[in-house]
Amino acid sequence: MLTYYLWVKSVKTGSIMWSTYAALAYFFMVSAWGGYVFIINLIPLHVFVLMLMGRFSDRLYVAYSTFFTLGLILSMQIPFVGFQPVRTSEHMASAGVFVLVQAYAFLKYLQTKLSKAQFKIYLLAGSAAVAGLVFFTVIILTQLGYIAPWSGRFYSLWDTGYAKIHIPIIASVSEHQPTTWFSFFFDLHILVAVYPIGLWLCIKQVNDERVFIALYAITASYFAGVMVRLMLTLTPVVCVLSAVAFSELFAQSWKEDDLDNAIDQTQRKEKGGQVPEKQAHQQHTVHDKHPVSKLKKIRDRDQKEHGISSTEKALMAATVVVFLFMFVVHCTWVTSNAYSSPSIVLASYNSDGSRMILDDFREAYYWLAQNTDDKARVMSWWDYGYQIAGMANRTTLTDNNTWNNSHIALVGLAMASDEDKAYEIMQSLDVDYVLVIFGGVIGYSGDDINKFLWMVRIGEGEHPNEISESDYFTERGEFRVDAGGSKTLLNCLMYKLSYYRFGELLIDPRTPPGYDRTRNVEIGNKNFKLKHLEEAYTTDHWLVRIYKVKKPANRPRISA
Repeated sequence: MLTYYLWVKSVKTGSIMWSTYAALAYFFMVSAWGGYVFIINLIPLHVFVLMLMGRFSDRLYVAYSTFFTLGLILSMQIPFVGFQPVRTSEHMASAGVFVLVQAYAFLKYLQTKLSKAQFKIYLLAGSAAVAGLVFFTVIILTQLGYIAPWSGRFYSLWDTGYAKIHIPIIASVSEHQPTTWFSFFFDLHILVAVYPIGLWLCIKQVNDERVFIALYAITASYFAGVMVRLMLTLTPVVCVLSAVAFSELFAQSWKEDDLDNAIDQTQRKEKGGQVPEKQAHQQHTVHDKHPVSKLKKIRDRDQKEHGISSTEKALMAATVVVFLFMFVVHCTWVTSNAYSSPSIVLASYNSDGSRMILDDFREAYYWLAQNTDDKARVMSWWDYGYQIAGMANRTTLTDNNTWNNSHIALVGLAMASDEDKAYEIMQSLDVDYVLVIFGGVIGYSGDDINKFLWMVRIGEGEHPNEISESDYFTERGEFRVDAGGSKTLLNCLMYKLSYYRFGELLIDPRTPPGYDRTRNVEIGNKNFKLKHLEEAYTTDHWLVRIYKVKKPANRPRISA
């Protein structure tokens, strides 16, 4: 937002100083988050649209030339970024617009040397030539390998089904799922309905900076709908545009009050009465020049145009204030409850309203830290890698740095295979312990069984000849853990580690032993034994289960 504010300021003033400040803010953004790519594409889009609208100016030329040049040089000083700004497709739009701006400025210079007819020909031909040259240069350099093509993470923003097919590790992350309407209302509350009004007001009275806020709103709305984590980019512009809408609403309400006060003041003057000094200062000077009859006509005309009286406007304003207070209460609750609770400590509420804390994650990590060798290797799904490494201080095979797709796929293959095959994989990886999350006892929906199909898909992506997603569904295409489930699923390692001894557990007298509260079914495979693993530890609520991998049996002696 600081970068955007300084960019708008530089466009309005055409100042090199403000453009430099915008470049410095952009440099800080590059050093902080990979989402800086949104900035370096939105600002060029703003410049390009202004050029199409015929709003090119010297101010715009100075602002963008300074911002792009300094921003490019500064961003390349970040070690992680390096030469990406000049060698990746994500940054080519900004470079292309920079070239286009220089060409357009040169053509504008030629305008002073040519006749109007000649300039029109040069302008159309030159703009088309430069745009085509930039486009085909990027394509040729991409084909030659000098410019890296769009990454899968960016392709998934344009094609919502791309990641699921080609890069399932991206699609498996909960933050990368499409945003539901519930999330929009939960995060934005009343602003969902208000910010389109602010957008319309900006479009209605367009200028250079309002074009920018409109482009920001439209693009951020699209991206936020594609990926839930990109609500981060949408919320600032929603707040800005909602403020514009609320400001306009209250201005209309107060405008009617000013007219009423002016009428009252004029009537007092005509009668020779005194007007309080404070009230007199509050009136606009133009009202003092109109008699009562003319002021009443203005008020009546406004009421006729808007179709509502001053009382109705006041009532509407009061209702909006109530909604704003509700918005503050909602935001406070969301911040303190939904977005400030540690993910490793869960809370639930009993029927009497009392709060129950589920501390199984810390309990399990503490057990690992106290009861396993310092060099022990733990195999789990990547979601828990950072927690195990940070809290249990044990080596993990995969963690939340999901760039190592092949390693994660190998863990997924082991979890989806039968115990014998999984044991071979674990031996090759020197695995000592396996950790799984199981929510069937307490009804926790974020367990590994519910994530299991992503393990299969990621594993199949790297090992298509060894695993197939269709094997884990029934003939009717259902994913079931009860007696009607796929035999492949009921005998895979993940199923056995999650449901080991669960078939003997009676949770509720009204349900049979082995009743899964998360899936609301009785499991289909109960009486099985583990061959290559043994249960090492299970937390109080069965949320975290840890198994020790048995050492290979000694080879039998060969008799002489």
